Amino acid sequence: MFSGINFEDIFGGLNFDFGMGNLFDSFFRRGRERARPVRGTNIEVDLYVTLERIAAGGEEVVHLLRPATCPACHGTGGEGGVAPRKCETCGGTGRITHSRREEKEHLLIQQILPCSACHGRGSIIDHPCPECYGSGEVEQKEALTVKIPVGIEEGMALRIPGKGMPSPSPDGVAGDLYVVVRTWQDARFERADADLLHTVMLPLIDAVLGTRLNVQTLHGSIDVTVPAGTQPDAVLRVKGKGLPAFRSERTGDLYLRIRLKVPEHLTQEEQELYEQLRTISRKVHEENLNK
Repeated sequence: MFSGINFEDIFGGLNFDFGMGNLFDSFFRRGRERARPVRGTNIEVDLYVTLERIAAGGEEVVHLLRPATCPACHGTGGEGGVAPRKCETCGGTGRITHSRREEKEHLLIQQILPCSACHGRGSIIDHPCPECYGSGEVEQKEALTVKIPVGIEEGMALRIPGKGMPSPSPDGVAGDLYVVVRTWQDARFERADADLLHTVMLPLIDAVLGTRLNVQTLHGSIDVTVPAGTQPDAVLRVKGKGLPAFRSERTGDLYLRIRLKVPEHLTQEEQELYEQLRTISRKVHEENLNK
C-alpha cells in the first residue's frame, strides 16, 4: 500500500528522527509485551528508642495504619458487596472523545477527556458502602515487632518487605515499610554518634580545689576526678562509657561538660570567708606585680 513512498523524505524536514522500521517494531512490540505488575508505594515511619535500647539492642513495636480490604463490601465499594456497574456514558473506558473538524485546514481534531459521569473510573457505584464510603478500603491498625541492632545510628532505616502500601493492581506486590530509628530525647545525655555528653553543675569551690564526682552512666555509676583549677566549660573525657559503635567492637566515650554553680545566697560565715579569700587574692596579685 505504501510502495513508492519514502516516509523519511516526507518527515525529514520536520526534524523527526524518523525510522519506519523502529516505529513499526515498537508499535507492534507494545502489544506483545506484558505490563509489569504495579508495586505499592513504600511507607516510612519514625520510631523513637531510648539510649538503653540502643546500647543493648532488642525488640520494639511499631504501630501504624495500613489500608486493608473493606470487610463489609469485600473491596467492591458497593453496599452489601454489590459490584460497580460499567459506566454507560464512556462504555467503561473512563474517557470521552470529543471530535471537531476544521474544514479550511481539512483537519479532524480529537480531544480526550475524563468521563464526567464516572469521573474517569469507568464504573459507577450506585449505593456506596457505608463502611468505606465506596473506596473499597478501610484503615487497619497493625503492630509490627522490629529488631533494633546494638549501637544503631541516628536516622538509620530498617526495611520490612511487603509491609508498605498495597498495590493498586490485583497481581501487584505491596511496597516496603522503612522504620527510621530516632533517639528519644534524654534528660541526662546528648548523643553524638557513639559518644555521649553530660552536663555537670559543679560548685565553684569544687572547681577551685578539685573534687571527686559520682556520675551516672548507661553502664552504672562511676567516680570521676575533677582536677583543681577546673575552668568553666571544661570537658572531661571518660573513655568507653558511651554507646557501642554500630557493627564495631569500639565503644564511644562519655564527655562531662563542666558548668560552674555560683552561690546566690551566703551565710554570714561564708560571707566572711569569701571576704578573707578576696583580701588574700588581692594581696597575692599585688605581690606578683611588684616582683
